Amino acid sequence: MCTEPRKITSPTALVAAIAALCLLAWSAAAIAQDVQLGGKAKLTIKGFISATYFAQNQNFAFGNGQNAEFPLPPELSTDEWFFDGDVRNTRLTLAFTGPEVKKLKFGATLEADFFGGFNGTGAFSDEQPNPRLRLAFIDVIRGQTTFRLGQQWSPLFGNVPKSLTHVAFPLGYGSAGDVGWRFPGLFIYHDLGAEGAGVKKKVTFAVMRGSWSGPGNNLDSGSAGNASFGPQVELRFDFNGKTGGSGDWGFYVVGHWDEKDLSGVNATAPGDSLNGTAVEIGASYSQGAFSIQGNAYSGTAIGQQFGHITQFGDISGWGAWIQPGVKFNSELSGYLFVGLDDPDDADVFAAGQSRLKNQMIAASVQYAIGPYAFGIEVMHVTLTSGAAGTKTDGDQISASAMYKF
Repeated sequence: MCTEPRKITSPTALVAAIAALCLLAWSAAAIAQDVQLGGKAKLTIKGFISATYFAQNQNFAFGNGQNAEFPLPPELSTDEWFFDGDVRNTRLTLAFTGPEVKKLKFGATLEADFFGGFNGTGAFSDEQPNPRLRLAFIDVIRGQTTFRLGQQWSPLFGNVPKSLTHVAFPLGYGSAGDVGWRFPGLFIYHDLGAEGAGVKKKVTFAVMRGSWSGPGNNLDSGSAGNASFGPQVELRFDFNGKTGGSGDWGFYVVGHWDEKDLSGVNATAPGDSLNGTAVEIGASYSQGAFSIQGNAYSGTAIGQQFGHITQFGDISGWGAWIQPGVKFNSELSGYLFVGLDDPDDADVFAAGQSRLKNQMIAASVQYAIGPYAFGIEVMHVTLTSGAAGTKTDGDQISASAMYKF
């Protein structure tokens, strides 16, 4: 006897249903990555399981473990080392590919990790991380042009340092020259030139929601970026090519502009408009066993993009990072990351902030075989802050394992 489907009417039941769907998708990934949905539609399930064991001698923002970025003053001085484990980098991505209709191809992507805080505040909460939505967008593709609607990385988010410990929060992200964040918006990607050309060229244009910290409710469209009624706008150019043999190179340049209304909605004040601007360049090169990548930015008032050591105000500054690497053989590789973010001191104090400079160095060795990877990483970070220029040092030693599916 058939019955009508039950309606989910309570928040608890809704959460349980979503969890069941996630578990179903996860189990399907263990069997096969591609799932045929009917017709020419296809679902690809991918992601990775990540586990990190770490020791630190200082508390970090935006948290310890896998999302450690810069040390939080004051510096610990007695019995400072502590040990823990972290699995929040674990990620699940659902990529939908639709049929072609009237020369248009359709697709969609949903991606989540587990950096959504912890379930409660009790003694057992740190073993129960909550899911966090990362990306959610729809693609409409015609020829060499892709129109993307939804939440995606801003074009400022360029090269990504290699690290098995810091994946969702890459090395230097928001603290040592690596800027960019994800926002809802319209993203247009267009490949320039003929297909198969020696140098691949692409232009990216993005119009994204405004964003800032306050003056209203940051969780309900109450920031100065929302009040300005103007979007964040970015334009990027990418160039990629081969160097011969197994080598390749890449270069990109991106510009950013936005406007904030600092007095917020239903209020006005003299000089309450603040423009954010930035220019960033990035490059990568590999030849044989050697590789190197990095980027540099210069900007003003881009705290919402994790610029200026993630500080909000009329602050100008610059940052840069570089990461050379070498493959010792097909399975073993090593990397050295060096990064710096240096906002203008006078601007920092005028904005009521305190972080003046952040310097990061991290060395890692990674072993990869098939879908499995294991790595050891040592990270040292020095934050300079306050009128006295106080230096706060923090160290992290980590061992991470990852299984990609």
